[in-house]
Amino acid sequence: MTNLPQGTSDGKLRWGILGTGFIAGLQTQDLIENGFTVQAVGSRTLPSSRAFGDNHSIPTAHGSYEALVADPDVDIVYIATPHPFHHANALLALNAGKHVLVEKAFTINAREAQELVALAESKGLVALEAMWSRFLPHMIRLREVIQEGTLGEVRKVVASHKQNLPKDPAHRLNDPALGGGALLDLGVYPVSFAFDVLGTPESIRASASMTATGVDRQTAAIFEYADGQQAILDCALDTAGNNRAVVIGTEGWIDIESTWYNPTPFTVFDTHGNVLERFEQQVGSRGMQYQAAEMERLVREGVTAGTILPPSESIAIMAAMDEVRRQIGLSYEADAGTSEGSSRA
Repeated sequence: MTNLPQGTSDGKLRWGILGTGFIAGLQTQDLIENGFTVQAVGSRTLPSSRAFGDNHSIPTAHGSYEALVADPDVDIVYIATPHPFHHANALLALNAGKHVLVEKAFTINAREAQELVALAESKGLVALEAMWSRFLPHMIRLREVIQEGTLGEVRKVVASHKQNLPKDPAHRLNDPALGGGALLDLGVYPVSFAFDVLGTPESIRASASMTATGVDRQTAAIFEYADGQQAILDCALDTAGNNRAVVIGTEGWIDIESTWYNPTPFTVFDTHGNVLERFEQQVGSRGMQYQAAEMERLVREGVTAGTILPPSESIAIMAAMDEVRRQIGLSYEADAGTSEGSSRA
């Protein structure tokens, strides 16, 4: 196998960008800066696609998603559309024989996630959730520290994600039709982190405050586990916070600095507050290249599920967020016919 520097590419696999919004631009820039081949972009209109392509020097611009996924020069499609469209857009690409890196939240609900993963597995294709923080160097080292037993028995995870974001009712973050709300956009980070450290919870308790448009402006949840562990998680889209995270064990704790889900240092302490380790690593670009590198590794090795974030865990994360939404009374159009569909406040 080719040994590549962490977070880089040999450029042999060719990427197509589906969607031309803000997050698509961030991922594309990180791809280009780290040797990945971005071959094509697709949008709902050709002018939008061409503008994005010109801005990033992408060779091919397509005026539809159908044309993008049909492009024989594209191997992997990055799905960068709003949450409600991830499912349909990913299915479109998978049915065209393309591997998919799907923005988080992976889908709107667990049912959609199951359908997406089932199709990918039936075709031998990779469907990876773009939870970029999972693949960052400090998260890799954090998992090693826990696995080495430095913290003893892990008892608690505390993680927060709060931002002061646009208040415009028509903005996608505040629009139920576009999967708006704090949970799916921001809360998915601490939820995924709890799964990363502690696994699937046995029970969930959640509470929220809603916006005038009917989505959650702030949500808090306690995940409880069979052996007594807890994860205390919260998110908000209209208030900024320090956005730190802590993993607490019987022999010590890890303090991840602000902003914990971005490339950032962490410190490992023993129970007396003595510093056992200080981890810092400079990360080029924004850091989204690491999830792309994992995507390419899976494709090269013919593996459809990695260990850092397997598709089964993405489904379980969506199921946990379905339960949170059930408890806070938030449902979306895509929930019709599911248990979430009957719980709208």
